[in-house]
Amino acid sequence: MIYELRTYTLIPGKQGEYLKLNAEVGRPTRGQKYGTLEGSWTTEFGTLNQFVTLWSFADLVERERLRAELQKNEVWSRDYVPRILPILLAQENKILSAQLPLKPPAEGSHIYELRTYRTQVGKAGEWLGHFKAIMPVREKYSKNVGLWQTEVAQLNEVVHLWAYRDLNDRVAVRAKVTQDPEWQTFLVKATPLLVEMRSIVLTPAPASPMK
Repeated sequence: MIYELRTYTLIPGKQGEYLKLNAEVGRPTRGQKYGTLEGSWTTEFGTLNQFVTLWSFADLVERERLRAELQKNEVWSRDYVPRILPILLAQENKILSAQLPLKPPAEGSHIYELRTYRTQVGKAGEWLGHFKAIMPVREKYSKNVGLWQTEVAQLNEVVHLWAYRDLNDRVAVRAKVTQDPEWQTFLVKATPLLVEMRSIVLTPAPASPMK
């Protein structure tokens, strides 16, 4: 199983138009026939005016085949893509390999935090080893949704996704985590391996399977 994390940066003020087109044309046309949509979100904090989607495929060969079939879909290529391209400023995608099973949160509404850590060259595996070892401690406070390593795009990156009830829940959880002695020990070992850390807070899009 591979995952594709796609990020579209929209012209400011055009998010509503994009979401309407996505919900009324894009999602009904694509469905789950051309890859499985795991979740879609808009940015609440971090880089604004972005639309983020997470897709899963059996492998890269299946991804290539399904995307080729999608381009042959006349509604997609004629009625959707030409209408969204003028409101996009940039597109980015990353191919990810799962380091832990994807675990969507239980029913109810959530906000999500997508964290991207870039390690020193060749140190992603070592950092992941520390992180997976501390995960039972970290998940005492909130559950991890997904953990991945980049295979294509910026290398030496680890991507992890967290769900919270709301922003207040996130603040409370992170305050408790930082006080945990085992977490503090993890930070001493793992933080020196990192070069850069980035975080964005996401709100589920109307058509997102993850709410």
